[in-house]
Amino acid sequence: MMPAKAPSRSQPELLIDEAQGSRSLFALALSSLAVGAFTGLIGASFRLVLRSADGWRTYLIVRAHSWGWLGFLFCVLVVALLASFAAWLVFRFAPESSGSGIPQVEHQLKIGWSGNPLSIVIVKFFGGILAIGGGLALGREGPTVQMGDCIGHLIGRAFRRNESECRVLLAAGAGAGLATAFNAPIAGAIFVLEELVGGFDLAVTIATLGASASAICVSRVFLGESPDFYVPELGFLNLGVLPASLLLGILVGLLGVAYNRLILTALNFSSRFTRFLGTVRAASIGALIGIVGWFWPSLIGGGELLTQNLLNGNLLLGALAFAFVLRFVLGPISYATRAPGGLFAPMLVVGAQAGTLFFMFARTLFPFLNATPQHFAIVGTAGFFAAVVRAPLTGIILVLELTGSFSLFLPSLAAAFAAATTASLLRNPPIYESLSESH
Repeated sequence: MMPAKAPSRSQPELLIDEAQGSRSLFALALSSLAVGAFTGLIGASFRLVLRSADGWRTYLIVRAHSWGWLGFLFCVLVVALLASFAAWLVFRFAPESSGSGIPQVEHQLKIGWSGNPLSIVIVKFFGGILAIGGGLALGREGPTVQMGDCIGHLIGRAFRRNESECRVLLAAGAGAGLATAFNAPIAGAIFVLEELVGGFDLAVTIATLGASASAICVSRVFLGESPDFYVPELGFLNLGVLPASLLLGILVGLLGVAYNRLILTALNFSSRFTRFLGTVRAASIGALIGIVGWFWPSLIGGGELLTQNLLNGNLLLGALAFAFVLRFVLGPISYATRAPGGLFAPMLVVGAQAGTLFFMFARTLFPFLNATPQHFAIVGTAGFFAAVVRAPLTGIILVLELTGSFSLFLPSLAAAFAAATTASLLRNPPIYESLSESH
């Protein structure tokens, strides 16, 4: 797929500095608006089709229950076929489009472009629909980030930007893709600086902000302006919540380390399969997802409805604990198919579940805690993201933009600090660093 190991972050930073020092910053900014507009259009289309696919999947599973054991076989077979076909598209037409695509974006920023951008966009779009719409526990942000990255490269070439400027637009497109996936423009820009580039750069900042803003303006025409998750207005918490937030951060930091190791274990096991057997592997995992979906339709797929139900307070302790364990395992197993799909959305589900479970048990440790389960679902999500990705600023901003709960900056900051510190002290690398080294 990709060369073994990428050089240090200093190389792309120097290349980007060349673009910053050129006289074409204004042209670069204008180009970024075009990158964002196209990314927003494609990303919004991707989300709308996925939303329809989720509805049809649930409808068919419910209808199939009236068919008895034939309905069971139908569900298992359909999900298996969709997963295997999504994986086959990757193997056959665009190996660079496997998985979330974020390690590939980082590779392209550091080393240079590889693969056919049009093929990657097409496979990422339709493969992502098949995989996530079929029920795999994968996120929509992986496809939109890589599609935005390809759009940035294509527009850079069309506008005859030099190699350094194309890399800036590539990064800007990736940020616009994340912004579109979660209706979170600031998080998209911060993700580029914190994770993809690894530092502040004026040219990248301007281009990414322009692309993210443009993408959101286009996507909101189709998706609406409200945050992705509806949360009742949450008030500011007093400083007494910080000890609980720090403890939650430590616990989700440990969970993040376990989650990273589970992802790598699943990938290492799946790497034993050849290209042909890779489709069989994907079909086997799809069949497992189909079995889960037959009994618990709400627990498969990207998990947005599950998270919303959690934020609505609709899950009891026993059901929540079961769903947490199942989703903790399903995400890494689904990722092992190598089908197009990201890690962010499954992480959001697990983080919200962990935070809510913590609150249910912590009420006895912190009897004067003036908070709700929704508070800690959001704080737990920020902490879990920081532990897995090791991008705490992105995690905090992403979660707060997703829910509109800007009163939770301080407890989210405490949880993200504790989670990232815990995972780092355990010498567990960030997930995308591990994934880049494994390619």
